[in-house]
Amino acid sequence: MSVTERAASAKVIDDIVLPFAVEALSTRGRLVRLGLAVDHLLKRHDYPESVSKLVAEAVALAALLGSTLKLEGRFQLQTKTDGPVSMVLVDFDAPSNFRALARFDKARVARTGAGEDLLGRGHMAFTIDPGGDMTRYQGVIALEGQGFERAAHHYFERSEQIPTLVRLAVGETVAARSRAWRAGGLIVQYLPASTQRRADFHPGDAPEGTEPHRVEEDDAWAEAQARAATTEAHELIDPTLSGERLLFRLFNERGVRVFEPTDLMAVCRCSAEGVDAMLRSFPPEEVRQMVGDDGMIGVTCEFCSTKRVFNPADYGA
Repeated sequence: MSVTERAASAKVIDDIVLPFAVEALSTRGRLVRLGLAVDHLLKRHDYPESVSKLVAEAVALAALLGSTLKLEGRFQLQTKTDGPVSMVLVDFDAPSNFRALARFDKARVARTGAGEDLLGRGHMAFTIDPGGDMTRYQGVIALEGQGFERAAHHYFERSEQIPTLVRLAVGETVAARSRAWRAGGLIVQYLPASTQRRADFHPGDAPEGTEPHRVEEDDAWAEAQARAATTEAHELIDPTLSGERLLFRLFNERGVRVFEPTDLMAVCRCSAEGVDAMLRSFPPEEVRQMVGDDGMIGVTCEFCSTKRVFNPADYGA
């Protein structure tokens, strides 16, 4: 493999996953930068600001983890909790597409102060479907008010036993007449040559009875972790700072190799054909119950807020 040395690009590219490696520290990772894609997704929903921030964090985390599926497969992040936001769901269709939604109690969210936990207690599940004939996996971690970033750390400590650091950030840019959401994420993992484990996100919890596998930490990981931990939230979402320049800031003294980025897009799987097939699966008496005051059937997608209207006469109603 040929390696080209060059200066870190100052060109800011949003809506990408940028893989990287720091060979001198036996470290690999990915950087996620989200701009218009996450802004469009959140504005379709018109959630309260605090809920939008939570969803954007979940999207950034799902992109960090789901992007390991390369060219096919699906990754899903889902929470079920007793907090004001009872569920957050992010679907990531490799290699690029994501969609997300949240279910919440509007009154409870309004009573929750800035910085207070919206998730409460429950669990977060990572579900990985590699596609084809490969096995579907799921990993689950308890949520106890620690938020997505710390929950991800706990997951890797418990299920992966790969030394891992995760950073997430969400914010808004404010112009004269507009506001735009941005999100970013960084994952750094330590994999020395002695380990047989891959640097990418493992597909789930090990089967019952599997002997735990641990990677012994050393000075290289201590340094890599210390460098990555200096990442500021504003750096992850800064619209004037390129991803390459950020990685250079963190690891330039050790040398950082960047790989080809993958684009990210907010794309929903819903379709008129899919809804039509669903309606045809119901008996006419159930279809009649779906008819609105205008005499038509209106179906709105929870993920993208697209509303489609159907004539009940087409379904025997």
